[in-house]
Amino acid sequence: MSVNINTVYQRVLAITNKEQRGYITPQEFNYMANQAQLDIFEQYFYDLNQFARIPGNSTEYSDMLDILEEKISLFETNGTVTSGTDLPADLYRLGSVMYNSIEAEYVTQKDWIYLKSSPLSQPSNDFPIYIRNTAGIKVYADSLTVNKTSDVTCNYIKTPTSASWAYDSTTGLYDSGNSTNFELHESEETELVVKILAMAGIILKDPGLYQIGSTEDARNVQQEKA
Repeated sequence: MSVNINTVYQRVLAITNKEQRGYITPQEFNYMANQAQLDIFEQYFYDLNQFARIPGNSTEYSDMLDILEEKISLFETNGTVTSGTDLPADLYRLGSVMYNSIEAEYVTQKDWIYLKSSPLSQPSNDFPIYIRNTAGIKVYADSLTVNKTSDVTCNYIKTPTSASWAYDSTTGLYDSGNSTNFELHESEETELVVKILAMAGIILKDPGLYQIGSTEDARNVQQEKA
């Protein structure tokens, strides 16, 4: 279940307007909302690396590594590598690359040079390989001179879809049909509000509001990593 964008927007407006701090426009909110979503999403991977290096616990529902993996799993998907080289447009982090349903082994550019000069380590249809650069990937199986252009797929973590709070231009009321909710796990609702408040404090030039958001954010991080 995702986080409802209108719930977050109304909570942010209620806090910012409580003491006449100023008004946040939908455009400003959408900008801050997406920045907050990406900040939280990116932090998953740093936290995953950290918690993977320390012992967890056997208590169901409270192991931080399991919690993070559950949140990230919402973005796990697969897709076709178009023309055998072009990765999906919404790719955030690449997982496995498959050729004819067989996982290809990633090789570095340095290893690629070695492979081309070593007849004993050539790839095959049963042991495909792939290289990656800024243009995408190239998969090789039965030849090191011609890369595969079909039957190439990949598993990957996708980038969160941009959130958007929309309103009816006539009434000014929330338009759920043209809005896009956050894709983050529903447990991130409070964290989204906190991060957006901190950014709102900068836009509204309100140090107090920024302090509220940043202090609460720091408290949440400390609690998660305690």
